[in-house]
Amino acid sequence: MKITVLDMDTAAIGSDISLDALAEMGELKVVGETDLSRTASLIGDAQAVILNKSRLTREVMEQCPQLQYIGLMGTGFDQVDIAAAKERGITVCNVPDYSSDAVAQHTFALILNHFCRISEYVADCAAGGWTEKKFFSAFGRETHELAGKTVGLVGCGGIGRRVAAIANAFGMQVLVYNRHPAALADVSYIRCVPLEELLRRSDVVSIHCPLNDQSRGLIDAHALSLMKPTALFVNTSRGGIMDEAALACALNEGWIAAAALDVLTEEPMSADTPLRTAKHLVLTPHIAWAPVETRKRLFAIVYENLKGWMNGAPQNVVS
Repeated sequence: MKITVLDMDTAAIGSDISLDALAEMGELKVVGETDLSRTASLIGDAQAVILNKSRLTREVMEQCPQLQYIGLMGTGFDQVDIAAAKERGITVCNVPDYSSDAVAQHTFALILNHFCRISEYVADCAAGGWTEKKFFSAFGRETHELAGKTVGLVGCGGIGRRVAAIANAFGMQVLVYNRHPAALADVSYIRCVPLEELLRRSDVVSIHCPLNDQSRGLIDAHALSLMKPTALFVNTSRGGIMDEAALACALNEGWIAAAALDVLTEEPMSADTPLRTAKHLVLTPHIAWAPVETRKRLFAIVYENLKGWMNGAPQNVVS
């Protein structure tokens, strides 16, 4: 069997991820950086393709008649035309829940940075500000405790549950807007509420839902206008869930206090994104999922998914 791995440079730092297990399963071709205009030719006559962000459209599939299996290096599958794959009998498998701990960790790194003003104090010290102070404690920026604050989670799957658990450990109140509130009935410290109530009451609004037709543009100007002027908006999920122009306006005009993002609608970040010069914004380049332990776990599941399909028992099939 021929196996093509696309986008490998998006999932590895040098050689820190081994593909030996995949190489033992067939004739392996690895493409580091995928030229999107050549996706079909890069796949060629492979029966299986493993990819991260390359788009597999109906047209690409039509040009790859031998393709029988698509393995995703992640949970999201919006880059694949699922309907076209189903029509052609192509199995599509994703990797659910592999990064829940990592993304929850990064979410709270962003939250703590905001309330503790870590990056600002680090910059002050690096610039020599502490050496110029008269007292032992060079505080002067307003910081806040998390205990007693309210966090509102939009979506509460595997990642959201972990964020909720961390928030609870910090003594925060946890509100959740979720399509299936009954699924959270076993968590005593979570209260499910309508979206507008969550937006009005939360000191932190954090996004943890997938990008789909229901969530696209969910956090728009109206949603932002409902939030507290002291609130922090966090998005470590998908950029398309927020209206970037509206968020930039909310930050620049002071509708909300700040935003901390790990995702944008267009990635890599375009030079003309309205958020490029927005005030009170902390931005990281889609790295929440990427600790080395997380990526090793990801490829272990990628391997098991392909192995299961080859043995006639596919797992994690996207329907």
